[in-house]
Amino acid sequence: MKAIVYERYGSPDVLELKEVEKPTPKDYEVLVKIYAASINSWDFDLLRGVPFLNRLFGGLLKPKHKILGADVAGRVEAVGKDVKILKVGDEVYGDLCKSGWGAFAEYVSAPEDALAKKPAGLTFEEAAAVPQAAVIALQGFQDKGQVYEGQKVLINGAGGGAGTFSVQLAKLFGAKVTGVDSVGKLDTMRSIGADAVIDYTKVDYTKTGERYDLIIDHAAYHSISDYRRVLNPKGIFTLVGGSTVLVFKTIFFGLLISMVSNKKMGVQIYKPKKKDLDFLREKLETGKLKPVIDKTYPLNETSKALRYFGTGDVKGKLVITIGNDF
Repeated sequence: MKAIVYERYGSPDVLELKEVEKPTPKDYEVLVKIYAASINSWDFDLLRGVPFLNRLFGGLLKPKHKILGADVAGRVEAVGKDVKILKVGDEVYGDLCKSGWGAFAEYVSAPEDALAKKPAGLTFEEAAAVPQAAVIALQGFQDKGQVYEGQKVLINGAGGGAGTFSVQLAKLFGAKVTGVDSVGKLDTMRSIGADAVIDYTKVDYTKTGERYDLIIDHAAYHSISDYRRVLNPKGIFTLVGGSTVLVFKTIFFGLLISMVSNKKMGVQIYKPKKKDLDFLREKLETGKLKPVIDKTYPLNETSKALRYFGTGDVKGKLVITIGNDF
């Protein structure tokens, strides 16, 4: 089969389209013919081997998993003998980050519990844009910041992959949403329901005098004291993405602040869960939740897609389509 392979850490230029052995599913796995995959920030970080923490599980000196890609959508082509639910012909989608990655290829073998039935009515490209980003967004509300009707929610990085799902979910839960991102993403944030938008290059939302009940930050760059200042009493700040230094500061100082005040601050720990994909299916099938796709690229242009991803200008998700024309 064809796959995008990398043997060393580096820029997207290290990626190569190669012929590799087609996987054989283990007893508890299914073989999926892949029709689409999508890019997440984790793919980009693993490609470059930064931050260094990624190398502790991804390979210290060289990549342990040679084929990137966590988000996948496709059709089951074979099943192992211990597979209980999925069957040949089922259309599925899921997140492979806990089961060896491998979505930037024509086929992948994955544990049955890493996959869910693809939402009816969604194309494979649309389905591939969902798993990791949408579940990260959902867990940001479930695990740290429960959303209620009329709540003032600010989402930083609201025009990106997980951010666009965060905006839509917050609106579904009845919140009043302010989205923060670069000027090129303001229209995208408005189109998915944001009540107010801020161009972070022109306005520092921590200095406007506004206060929020919940802040979900997908691209954190402010200090802990800044975030604390703009929270309402009993407000919650959840860091989803940011520098490694800021993550550790939030873990330490956020715990202290949470212990001595009525404001809660912490870091979201992402865990892929099939039940979350099942929860999202109804929202996707009824059109209450829609993936935002900036561009699609064929498999042999994955390096080009990742270069674009690295610009930070992507609105929503980038999708890789897998076909037979190379």
